[in-house]
Amino acid sequence: MRSRAVQLVLSATAFAAVLAGSFFLYSFEQRISASRASERAFDAVVREAISNVAEFQTDGVTKSLAALRSMATTEKGRAAIEEASAKAENFTEIAAVLDQLHAARAAEQQAGDETEAAARKLQASAAAAVAVVTLAIIAAILMFAPLPTSEPVQLPLPSTDVVAANDLALRGSDEPATTTGYMTSRPAGPVLRAASQLCTDFGRVSDAEELRQLVGRAAELMDASGLIVWVAAAGSTQLSPALSHGYLPEMISRLPPLARSADNAAACAFRTSQIQIVLARPGESNGAIVAPLLSSEGCIGVLSAEIRGGGETSESVQALAAIFAAQLAGVLHSTPEAHEQRATGTGPI
Repeated sequence: MRSRAVQLVLSATAFAAVLAGSFFLYSFEQRISASRASERAFDAVVREAISNVAEFQTDGVTKSLAALRSMATTEKGRAAIEEASAKAENFTEIAAVLDQLHAARAAEQQAGDETEAAARKLQASAAAAVAVVTLAIIAAILMFAPLPTSEPVQLPLPSTDVVAANDLALRGSDEPATTTGYMTSRPAGPVLRAASQLCTDFGRVSDAEELRQLVGRAAELMDASGLIVWVAAAGSTQLSPALSHGYLPEMISRLPPLARSADNAAACAFRTSQIQIVLARPGESNGAIVAPLLSSEGCIGVLSAEIRGGGETSESVQALAAIFAAQLAGVLHSTPEAHEQRATGTGPI
């Protein structure tokens, strides 16, 4: 009884750590967006001022320079605006005025880039810290976990019929299913270290190919023969495959979108924001774990993994699936631009 209570407390602590990290990342993303908006507004006024100078519109130049003076955020930018104002009084040094306007624009852009770089660095550090804390708590939970009984626990299925379109993905691997009980040969320590490093790498991922490689590493740590990340476009009620590992690209391209109301594990995880377990069918198919991708705006997709050897009933494998799903949610929903790219289908993944 005591170990159960400790597990619940540790689980609540891990959830709080993930929630706090997500809020931290979101607040910095908002700050970056505001900085970008200010930079774009400053650039628009600079273009207006250049146009007014070229057309010798004294009133327009005066108003534009006054606006730029109030919008400048750097000493270098303000100094350039003041110099431009002094040279624009009689329009005898148009080239010098234009040079100072361009200098002010460059100074503000450089400041914006430095602000974003610093925020990104803090975001990566926060994501790594949350991952380390979460993994440490999971290790503690595993220490208090009761010994497994000879009879595996029968977990509830989301429906009596296992997957519609998602079942095609879960059955796409050429590896035969095994009917033996799940036994991992890897000690918990190396697995946790590898998972911690993988979470850190998720926080620093910069391109689509690198993200696919990280998804492959996640599948290996979960002992998954195949893995698919399904995402929903903004405002959509359908899931489409965005990333995969262990399946042929031709097969992934033939997978139809999954409706939110569908009677399968992926749709159920998307609707309920809860992990779903599909138990293995001895001699027929492997089992699967489907974990929701939760962001500050709700569930944006699911991670479905086909697990070898009955590993879907392992608490450690389920915990790894939840951690990797949380990391992927942060990556796929890290910026407003990424959200728009998912909606239009023009994103990098």
